Amino acid sequence: MDIGSLWNAGSMSSMAGMAANNASASRLEGTLKTGYENATDEELMGACKQFEAYFLEQMFKAMQKTVPNYSTEGMTGSSNSLMDYYKEQMIQQVAADTTEQNSLGLAQMLFEQMKRNMV
Repeated sequence: MDIGSLWNAGSMSSMAGMAANNASASRLEGTLKTGYENATDEELMGACKQFEAYFLEQMFKAMQKTVPNYSTEGMTGSSNSLMDYYKEQMIQQVAADTTEQNSLGLAQMLFEQMKRNMV
């Protein structure tokens, strides 16, 4: 296996990561568009938690861009796509864990607002 094929594989994995983010956003949008009027409280809260996790994920990614990354871009000036993939996975998991712990509370506020609008 040569270096060129590794770079192509790396660009494919970053493209796959972007496709996964788009799929996650599309799935969330579809959940909300199906009509939350007929949803049970558990389904509605699940959609609200998905939104909060997606919001936190995007916020964490924006925050990460403000910090120089010496470990992957240090001497060569290029990034390591495998490292980027695992960073994406870590950010998604941290966002999901934060949402499950109700530490931000955005899902609960959104749920309560949606319940009020349903009445």
